[in-house]
Amino acid sequence: AFDKTVAKDKSLAVGFFQRGFVHVQLEMYEEALFDYHLAFSHLRQNPFIDYKQLGLRHILYAWEVLYSTAAAQCRLQQWQEARATLEKAVVWRPEGRTAILGLALERVQDHLFLEPMHVPPGEFFRPRKKEVEQLDSKDFLGKPKVISSIIPNDEYIGFEPLRPQKQGFYELRDDTLR
Repeated sequence: AFDKTVAKDKSLAVGFFQRGFVHVQLEMYEEALFDYHLAFSHLRQNPFIDYKQLGLRHILYAWEVLYSTAAAQCRLQQWQEARATLEKAVVWRPEGRTAILGLALERVQDHLFLEPMHVPPGEFFRPRKKEVEQLDSKDFLGKPKVISSIIPNDEYIGFEPLRPQKQGFYELRDDTLR
């Protein structure tokens, strides 16, 4: 499902973030690391993305993505890279709230695995009821119409690009005037 989601929206950072979490659960650590890198790049240097406007009651923070990246790096035994990633996450974490990252740095130093972060269970993209109830059904195709040519000798039915004009073809005939 996450593959289909990110195929439809290639900039959906939370989609890559969640798919990375699933890859860690399935012990596909290289794929998880790749997805976490994509999620972080789709944050576009923003400290967070608030998905409430789209119907997901979740805010994806850059430090969470980096923390999960470090968790995947730990599973791949890349302890130095994990430490560097966590130090980068400290920069992205709001001030005064770095305790969880301090504990994570200690765990990495002791070569202990980290559990990746994820969107809380039960959170789905759901537009608000008041937004959905107000939607009117729209007929985007419209009503069929019969279109006839004003050119008297034109018997073509269908659509085509402009045709080159022929001499005398577009002149009115005597029976047309009657």
